[in-house]
Amino acid sequence: MTGGNVSDGVVRVGDTVRRPAGPWTPAVHALLTHLYEGGFRAAPRPLGIDDQGREVLTFVPGSVVWPDRFSLLEPAERLARVARLIREFHDAVQDFTPPPDPQWQVLLLAEGNEIIAHQDLAPWNLVVGEDDEWAFIDWDTAAPGSRLWDVAYAMHGFIPLSAHPGRQRADAGERLRIFADAYGLDEAERRQLVPLLGRRTRAMHDFLRDQTALGNQPWATLWAEGHGDVWRSDAAYIEQREEQWASVLLGS
Repeated sequence: MTGGNVSDGVVRVGDTVRRPAGPWTPAVHALLTHLYEGGFRAAPRPLGIDDQGREVLTFVPGSVVWPDRFSLLEPAERLARVARLIREFHDAVQDFTPPPDPQWQVLLLAEGNEIIAHQDLAPWNLVVGEDDEWAFIDWDTAAPGSRLWDVAYAMHGFIPLSAHPGRQRADAGERLRIFADAYGLDEAERRQLVPLLGRRTRAMHDFLRDQTALGNQPWATLWAEGHGDVWRSDAAYIEQREEQWASVLLGS
């Protein structure tokens, strides 16, 4: 959720991945099973629980895009493919019925709850395989949310919408439009998205701040390492350019 920095206990065993299970695991496995049975292949498939109590998932071969292979997403058609993949997921999850009394791992409250959102659609969770098969990993924080909640977060990472001098894009507005067009956002959704871009990013800063105040790990360590400053700076960068985003998204 914070740049691929939370992955303790995750190991590969053959063609599977083993990771610590939690109260949320049954609900997440039900979600992933639904996606697989519906034909969505851009996610690992759950294989149950092993004799050590760890969840077992199919291993997704390939390279994680962030940070060393972000150039894979430079071409406009590659960025558009990310957006279409997210739209495919959102459409596939639309008719998902969670199991009774699901216990999702809700790290921060999303705006909206019309779908079970991934909640961490970012370059550090996108795997690109040698055969050009793409998949999103790390579904353990999937929870109720909205399409736009997921999209706003994904745009922050994949455009990227960053205040960092080394990651700022002169063509950020154009890439934002490409993403929105490929996903298929209508005019009303684009109008809702513009202010949500900053709020979604600032929510990450606030989450780390609040968890640090409670002394909760690993969030307190990430805060000490400066992750909170990054999210705050990015939120300010996005909020200061809302008129620019509205112009490119709405053609005004």
